[in-house]
Amino acid sequence: MLNTIAIRKENIEPTEKRSPLSPNHINELVKNNKIKMLLEPWENRHFTHQNYIDNGGQISEDLTGANIIFGVKEIPIEDLPENQAAVFFSHTIKGQSYNMPLLQAVLDKNVTLIDYEKVTDESGKRLIFFGPYAGLAGAINSIWLLGQRLKVEGIENPFEMMQQANSYKSLDDAKAVLKNINNKIQTNGLPQTGKPWVIAVTGAGTVSKGAQEIVDLLPVKAVSPAEFRKMQQDNSFDLNTLYKVVIDCDNFVKPINPADNFDWQDYFTHPEKYEADFAQYIPDITVLINCIFWDTMFPKLVTKQNIKSLYGKESQPNLRIIADITCDVEGSIECNQKSTASDNPTYVFDAFKQTIKDGIEGNGPVILAVDKLPSELPREATKFFGDLLFPFVADLAKVDFTVPFEKLEMPAPFKRAMIAHQGNLTPDYEYLKKYL
Repeated sequence: MLNTIAIRKENIEPTEKRSPLSPNHINELVKNNKIKMLLEPWENRHFTHQNYIDNGGQISEDLTGANIIFGVKEIPIEDLPENQAAVFFSHTIKGQSYNMPLLQAVLDKNVTLIDYEKVTDESGKRLIFFGPYAGLAGAINSIWLLGQRLKVEGIENPFEMMQQANSYKSLDDAKAVLKNINNKIQTNGLPQTGKPWVIAVTGAGTVSKGAQEIVDLLPVKAVSPAEFRKMQQDNSFDLNTLYKVVIDCDNFVKPINPADNFDWQDYFTHPEKYEADFAQYIPDITVLINCIFWDTMFPKLVTKQNIKSLYGKESQPNLRIIADITCDVEGSIECNQKSTASDNPTYVFDAFKQTIKDGIEGNGPVILAVDKLPSELPREATKFFGDLLFPFVADLAKVDFTVPFEKLEMPAPFKRAMIAHQGNLTPDYEYLKKYL
């Protein structure tokens, strides 16, 4: 039914608390655009049913009357809405093997699939994302985990004051604790382990900026990759200083041909001409927060062999925590062996057995690999995401999805993001056939 939208339940993962639109967004759509809004019941949302009802939403188990259904994460195959349009993060655009059955079911059930990840402007810039909240939550959890790991090593430390991001009612509450940690470090200093205190953040995009926003609440001294390398070479770290170093592509890969220089455009066009140059940093990093975009064509930053070599030199190297916010299993962080959920967020990668064990204790670094980190800050993440989505919703509610792809009249960014329509892959996504 035109001018009717729905928000579905997020039942792919019980720890998921986000929604694509907040109650305030629904209020605006109902009042100003005469949109009817259906909400599929789901008790795990941060915002309650009553929050939505008070703002004009209607609770309904039946979403077949919606012209378009909005979600966040993947829809379980058995719940795919036949012959309807649905917008969600499908995690299919790279041909991910674990979600090819989902894509095949989308085609079999004539679902019109629109993926937020491909909603872009004409230049290819993404328009709908949770970006900073993955970085914000990931950095909070990195500091929490550092405190817990040091504690099990018997090292009293100020980072123990931090809790997991989802323990706080708001981002501001988490930031208040970080400011207390800052004060404690400035008053009492850092524990003396004989090694430097370094938080390294990779990448310089939205996710990285979110992570840095948290790290910068601590009394950090920011250094460049070149300055960091110089301190390594001169062994000149101040062991009472907490360092922050941001390492982007131009400093974590290098041309295979020594005669060549790094070039940004060339790297993204011809990554096969480059190799990782990250191992040099690893021995002096305490916490690594990985925020880069990665695909299989790019070099791996941290390999299993890197970790084995590091732990082969000393029983407790400096590297305690790897927060892989990118969260590509065996991707840029090769020792990321599985994605995790917020209720069991970490495991230790055993440097010698090359195996993993849930928790924070073991002979290797703690790996944080939660692939839904923004859900740990659900109130702010929902508002941020909804603010980006909101301007398109009224127009999407009016789209006639019964016509062929070529005749669809809809916002161009969302048409570019349409992966499947009427049982077929759309022209820009026909490359996915080879994965099915």
